[in-house]
Amino acid sequence: MAFKRITVIVLDSVGIGELPDAASYGDAGSHTLGHIAQRVPGLALPNLRRLGLGNVAPIADWKQEPSPNGYYGKMAEVSVGKDTMTGHWELMGLRIDTPFRTFPDGFPAELLKAFEEETGRAVLGNKPASGTEILDELGDEQMKSGAWIVYTSADSVFQLAAHEEIIPLEELYDACKIARRLTMKDEFSVGRVIARPYIGEPGAFKRTPNRHDYAVKPPFPTVLSALKSSGHDVVAVGKINDIFCGEGITRSISTKSNADGIAVTLQEMQSDFHGLVFTNLVDFDSLYGHRRDPEGYGRALEEFDRALPELMAVMNKDDLLIITADHGNDPIHAGTDHTREFVPLLSWSPGFTGIAADASAGHLADRASFADLAATIADNFDIEFTTHGKSFLKLLK
Repeated sequence: MAFKRITVIVLDSVGIGELPDAASYGDAGSHTLGHIAQRVPGLALPNLRRLGLGNVAPIADWKQEPSPNGYYGKMAEVSVGKDTMTGHWELMGLRIDTPFRTFPDGFPAELLKAFEEETGRAVLGNKPASGTEILDELGDEQMKSGAWIVYTSADSVFQLAAHEEIIPLEELYDACKIARRLTMKDEFSVGRVIARPYIGEPGAFKRTPNRHDYAVKPPFPTVLSALKSSGHDVVAVGKINDIFCGEGITRSISTKSNADGIAVTLQEMQSDFHGLVFTNLVDFDSLYGHRRDPEGYGRALEEFDRALPELMAVMNKDDLLIITADHGNDPIHAGTDHTREFVPLLSWSPGFTGIAADASAGHLADRASFADLAATIADNFDIEFTTHGKSFLKLLK
């Protein structure tokens, strides 16, 4: 069946088991959702499980839902990498075969010299680090010196941290724009420059919600651009607009947290749009995955699960909800970086009738690419878009 409106919610980093090539990324044995369920006994996700989440893969001691009310499956990533941009771009139809450049030993001196000269401030750090640990290490010195804290990770990112009471936000954002321009050179190229403002005193620093990402544009048009060109609405919620550098977006709403993202999505689902609402809920990844906090991650999942009935209640029979992820970030895996995993695929509409007639009809099986989502969106809205993904629209009845 075809739908007038589709809402896609990306539970950022909620992976559901290692991909066959996970070992080559150092991620053998990773299972974000499975390990959270093991570490958090009694993890309560009844609404997601009724959609079929527990039927996607073996998870702790969960019993499979005998009659799920949604279509469920999982998707494999075929692009090279396990970062935010690669995952989202593949969800929207691309295949990235050349990985983004990373800097495991820090950025070249030539880049940092140019950055210091243009911003008028010195640089501290310049190494891969956890966002909270780098503040514990260098936050006090940053406050005293007024220098920038520059750091990276296993992702292709140039991250710039500054205390909001020492360096105003606008100056931080302007510095990120300078870094974005400098890192467009091939030898310095990164996928994203990220503003990481923080507040507090030594020993109690806290990152604020005023993060901002400066990404490169997708190398080819995504299904978002095809939707926009055909006259459909493409509403970006959270960091979606940043990830796609505004390409294919008709309207964007930034958010400060998962709760804010859920509230904005609920509001948009009740508006008169015709096309796509595309939401990223980033707290799973930034607050709990990277910080290796399975308990906090579990609480965030439960928070989303509690909000799910309200999201579903405002949907019409010609609305479709799709819940997925962009990569894994196993909170008990070694290190602090993303993990190479399958992502869940859950679909629900109040207009579904096929599952009620045949409970086994809900299984979408293993999808060969994240791009199956883009193919399904294009198929649903009958727009011309070429992708390696395969539509599962005909399975939704």
